[in-house]
Amino acid sequence: MSTTFMKVQDVADELGISKSYAYKIVQQLNEELKAQGFITISGRVNKQYFLERVCYGTAEKERM
Repeated sequence: MSTTFMKVQDVADELGISKSYAYKIVQQLNEELKAQGFITISGRVNKQYFLERVCYGTAEKERM
C-alpha cells in the first residue's frame, strides 16, 4: 500500500542522511507547502511533493 506521507525516517533512508538533517528538510518542505496554502503535518511531508523537490518527480511516477 502506498502512503501519502513520508515520515522523517523515510526521508533519511531515501536520501541516505541523518535523521536530524531529514527533520530540517521536512520542515523546509512543509514551510513551502504552508506558503502555498496547504495544511501540513509536523514530522511528515507529502510524498509526491518530496519526490518532485528532490528531482525524482517524473521518473518515479513512471515506475509506479
